Amino acid sequence: METNISQRLLDVADFIPQGVKLLDVGSDHGYLPIYLLQAGLISSAIAGEVVQGPYQSALANVAEAGLDKQIQVRLADGLEALEPSDGVTTLAICGMGGRLIADILAAGEDKLSGLERLVLQPNNREDDVRAWLSDHGFRIKAEKVMSEKGKFYEIIVAQPGQEILNDFQQRFGPRHLEVKSPGFMAKWQRELGKLEGALSKIPQDNQGDRQALEQRIQAIKEAIKDEG
Repeated sequence: METNISQRLLDVADFIPQGVKLLDVGSDHGYLPIYLLQAGLISSAIAGEVVQGPYQSALANVAEAGLDKQIQVRLADGLEALEPSDGVTTLAICGMGGRLIADILAAGEDKLSGLERLVLQPNNREDDVRAWLSDHGFRIKAEKVMSEKGKFYEIIVAQPGQEILNDFQQRFGPRHLEVKSPGFMAKWQRELGKLEGALSKIPQDNQGDRQALEQRIQAIKEAIKDEG
């Protein structure tokens, strides 16, 4: 069985260190750990699922791939899938909302101490993820914006280390603001266009709504301005 995974997960895979043992929370039917093992990129993995349907699907996919010995599929809520004796050094949480990812990290914070890398791919509310990392002793090592089927996705890679982020950095990403990659620029230029279109439809006498939108627009312009 050869696993064909999405470009989004392929981009996530680029940030998984070679040879590690991985915990993939909310494993999307086991696709990411199966791909990584088939490619010889990791040593073993735990695939955690909290819902019975995806859990059974992951079990079936792992069995079909012949990877039962390298991938353990566990029915567990978030980081409850992780035991101290597992030897996991890398955590992936992909394909869910940023608020939920932050809640999963908060609920399992006592299990994060042995981890060397978090690879997080929120579908929205990236600022919630960055705020949690900033408040709980993690530093953002890398960030990437990629697009798939007309939607932008962000990947946030963190490791232990103190980094206090202000609101602006939490919203736009500290590494993004340093590099301003084409993906980052495209995402926020699209958002800027949407907000400017919305502003044009708000009556001039509705100053409260106009001011709130104008502040968001100005923040985006500040984030994407060319400082060269």
